[in-house]
Amino acid sequence: MTQQQPAEFTESKRGISAHLEAEVRQRMSDFAEAFKSMNINKIMSFYADDVVAFDMTPPLQFVGKASYRKSWEKMMPMMKSTDLFEMQDVKIHVNGDLAFVHCLSHMIGTTSDNQSIDSWVRYTGGFRKINGAWMIVHEQISVPVDMETNKALMDLKPEPTAIH
Repeated sequence: MTQQQPAEFTESKRGISAHLEAEVRQRMSDFAEAFKSMNINKIMSFYADDVVAFDMTPPLQFVGKASYRKSWEKMMPMMKSTDLFEMQDVKIHVNGDLAFVHCLSHMIGTTSDNQSIDSWVRYTGGFRKINGAWMIVHEQISVPVDMETNKALMDLKPEPTAIH
């Protein structure tokens, strides 16, 4: 039989959860600013040493911060500017020192060969609070694939009702 918690305990727990969610949301906002700055050191400061990432670029997975940094070091010189980097429809679930985030991420920018980029991706991140800071311990970035052509659909936009 489940025992009912007193109302003040439940409200206190909700308050803590809301506070932790706000911390993670701020961390996501800070990451967006680091990304827009195109500063690899700032970007990498958000990742735990043991991060596992499934990104859009090969290999199939990155294990560890040093491995993932190499991917960022290859990608950043290909970008001339990042004019917009935003996260929409952000959902955050927090329990203790773990958080799970998913959202749609939108980037507008220019490549080093002056090609315009305007793309949306799906983002999922796992965060752990380490030494007082929310660090990314797992990250997955993806786009849908056309199953008939086996090509990534880089030009999709979210449905207006999907963004809250």
